[in-house]
Amino acid sequence: MLKGECNCGAVAFEIDADVKDIYMCHCSICRKWTGNNGVAVIVVTNESLTWRRGEDQIGHWHKPSADWHSAFCKVCGSALPVANDAARMAVPVGLLDDTKTDLHVAAHIWVASKAGWDEIGDDGQQYECAFGQA
Repeated sequence: MLKGECNCGAVAFEIDADVKDIYMCHCSICRKWTGNNGVAVIVVTNESLTWRRGEDQIGHWHKPSADWHSAFCKVCGSALPVANDAARMAVPVGLLDDTKTDLHVAAHIWVASKAGWDEIGDDGQQYECAFGQA
């Protein structure tokens, strides 16, 4: 069982799934969402994520031009788990309370969009765009 929460603790969740892979998105939207070089997430099924508190403190933002959604804590602004698609959630790994030593970066996506100062220094597979796109 993985547990996570936002920076202020207003929103908390648990994940009941065996997760090993971290996916790092380097697109400009994720950079602006985090104020960093992108976002590192694990992807879990909707059924495996349970909100423990603070669902009423979750804000949402939608960028129509990119069909992109984000979720954030209304109190502290931390990025929160958000729908990846109809069946899965993308969970920012920085929210996890414990550090699982068997988590590793499996893939970097939207590498063609990464910032010029962003240097990828691990052996995760690199994709110019998203999985399955040219």
